[in-house]
Amino acid sequence: MIVYNVTVSIDENVGDEWLQWMRETHIPDVMETGHFKESRLCRVHGEEEGGVTYAITYVAFSEDALNQYQDEHAPRLQAEHNEKFAGKYAAFRTLLSVIDEFKK
Repeated sequence: MIVYNVTVSIDENVGDEWLQWMRETHIPDVMETGHFKESRLCRVHGEEEGGVTYAITYVAFSEDALNQYQDEHAPRLQAEHNEKFAGKYAAFRTLLSVIDEFKK
């Protein structure tokens, strides 16, 4: 299983607007590409001066699906995010391969 994790630190002055936009527009747009089977929006705990940090995880159907997403959709979707919130956030992306799962 391939997990695409996007961590975003957003300025607290636009935090509510960003969260609403992520829930109503951006995450649905990413999911609509058809390359991910699920996503989660998580708040990162801890104190951060002037901002709030979130992690958004997307579980890809396959590594090929993720690569196709990155080639065909990510540039446009990331540009939309930047146009709306330029200078108000910092983001980094991480690719994770799940090697084991443990459930109770």
